[in-house]
Parts: sequence; structure tokens; C-alpha cells
Amino acid sequence: MTAENEREIYHKLEAMKEIRNKTITLERLKRSILNEVRSGDQEGRCLAQYKREMELLQQEKMSHVEELRQIHADINAMETVIKQTEESMGRKLSTASRLHEDYRPLKAEVDLLRRQCLGLDRLPDLHEEEGSPITPDRFPAAPRAFLAPAPRKPPPPPPAFRSALQQDFLTVQLRQQPPPMKSCLSCHQQIHRNAPICPLCKAKSRSRNPKKPKKK
Repeated sequence: MTAENEREIYHKLEAMKEIRNKTITLERLKRSILNEVRSGDQEGRCLAQYKREMELLQQEKMSHVEELRQIHADINAMETVIKQTEESMGRKLSTASRLHEDYRPLKAEVDLLRRQCLGLDRLPDLHEEEGSPITPDRFPAAPRAFLAPAPRKPPPPPPAFRSALQQDFLTVQLRQQPPPMKSCLSCHQQIHRNAPICPLCKAKSRSRNPKKPKKK
């Protein structure tokens, strides 16, 4: 075997050794690539699931956001209603208090006149009337300026004078009652019972039960 043949064989052996080593490295790289690809695909499938879950969470979040927005709108509307109701209640109670300031001295004066002139008991207070929504402590206590002075009890008026006052009191009450009425036979409107002519249709008024002429 010549030296040239030996060098050729040696170069082939070196080449085979290099090819073997590089082939082993190539196989190792190939397995690594396949493993990474498989792992990447698996991660991709997981990522798709995660994204789907995220979409569902976002949808749920938006639904809750809409619910919260509606709740806040309802709260704002209710706060407005409460404020308006409080203002209305305050106005009405303030008006009632001002009216009560006028009512209190007038009632004290009426009670005093009833007791001194007619010998009658006082009128019931607001909280003493049946079905009244007013409690005894609804309005503040009367200031001294509103309290009627406690006069000395005068002697009772003479019976005749008291009877005359009572008669005048009854007369006033009777005057306040509506006059007796009847229906017009023509226009059927209510007119005074003794009116000879209807003031509305000018028809002559006739009684439903005319008096029979007395026999001579």
C-alpha cells in the first residue's frame, strides 16, 4: 500500500468520524425541534382556550358594568326623589306651623268667648279630634305672647241675658243653613221654594201640591 493510499484512507476515516458526530448532533437538534414544536402547539391550544376564557370574562364584566350603571342611575333617581320629597315635606310642615300660629290665639279667644258669654266648654284641640293625625307634641309649645291671659272668672250672666245670647247664637246658625229649595217644573233647576217665577227660565212656578180652595 502506498503512502498516497494511506493518506486517502485516513482522510475518509476522518470524514466518516466528522459525519458521524455531526449526524448525532443533527439528530439531537431534530428531536429538540420536534419537542419544541409539539410543546408550542400544545401551548397554542392552551392559549386559544385562555383567550376564549378571557373573552367570556370580558363579556361578564361588561354585563356587570351595565348592571352597575343601571344601579347607579336608579340610586341617583332615588336620591332626587328623596330630596324633592324632603323639600315638599318641609314646606308643608312649615306652612302648617305658620297656620297653627294663627289658629292658636284665635282658638284661645273663641274658647274664652264661649266660656264667658255662653257658658260653653272649650272646643277640642286638634289632637283631641277623632281621626286627627296631629299628636300633642306635633307643634312647639305656645309662647307666652300667644297664651290667653287667665282672667278672673266673671260671675255668670243673668239667665235672661244668657238665654238671649244662646238664642242669637242659634239664629246665626240657622241663617247659615241653606234656604228651602224646590225643582222648577220647566227647567228642573233648584230654585227657592217660595219663588213665584223661576229666575232661570222665567216660567211661572207651580206647587206640586196646590192648596184646594176653601169651600164657601
